Amino acid sequence: MDRSDRNAGQTRRVAFLTQHGKQDLVRGPLEAALGCELVHTDAYDTDQLGTYTREVARPGSQLDAARRKAQIGMRLTDAPIGIASEGSFGSDPFGGFMPWNTELLLWVDPSQNLEVTGFAHGPAQSLHRNVKTLDELMAFAQEARFPEHHLVMRPGHEDHPHIIKNIHDESTLRQAFAQLQGESGSGLVFVENDLRAFCNPTRQGVIRQACEDLIRKLQSTCPQCQSPGFWVKSRVAGLPCRVCGQKTRLPIGEIWHCAQCQHEEQRATPTQAWADPSRCDFCNP
Repeated sequence: MDRSDRNAGQTRRVAFLTQHGKQDLVRGPLEAALGCELVHTDAYDTDQLGTYTREVARPGSQLDAARRKAQIGMRLTDAPIGIASEGSFGSDPFGGFMPWNTELLLWVDPSQNLEVTGFAHGPAQSLHRNVKTLDELMAFAQEARFPEHHLVMRPGHEDHPHIIKNIHDESTLRQAFAQLQGESGSGLVFVENDLRAFCNPTRQGVIRQACEDLIRKLQSTCPQCQSPGFWVKSRVAGLPCRVCGQKTRLPIGEIWHCAQCQHEEQRATPTQAWADPSRCDFCNP
């Protein structure tokens, strides 16, 4: 966030490169909270940076891909600031049994040498299955929350090069299944949720949460240099057990950090005064 632009009352143009409708998820909150103008472009094929259907592997990390998108968006629109959205899917970090979505929304302001990142995560609508009959397909479609969540299909197996996307109604689903089953030597058809943002309402909700996180961070300024993005870097363990008084691994404080001037300060965590003994390694080893 450019402080001189803010002080002068100027509207900052912020580039957003996306082909998948994400601009409609974040435009209103960003413009209302930050007084900026979101400049959308789809003049670059972002599938070249990776696809969820595995035709193109994503080079580098989730953050690397978002940074690349922001840079391309700024170049295409000549906007001084860029934002970019990038998602990832895997298993939940708790038990590893549930499909999980992590969304990143990156704000890049080269004039301030500033990067601020919003994050959100939660359960994903990300299922896949091999099916051989129409009944199996329709059962999967119901589980996959079709047609609100679109589907992708391939003959035979998950890496077959022939892919049918944009399956969003029952007629198209049945036609695609008949076609692909005819191409499959085994009779199997691989079907999965489409994870592109405009095809997956569950993912859209997580992107909105990442936008809210980004806004909170941009509105949190460093008390020393007034740069945005002053945020929690780590937490300090040590909340005492209510029964034995020993320190637990629960947080008692937070370390807030400024990436611009490196200023840090410790703040008390707004929580209860004591930890439940069930969370104590001494009372409940």
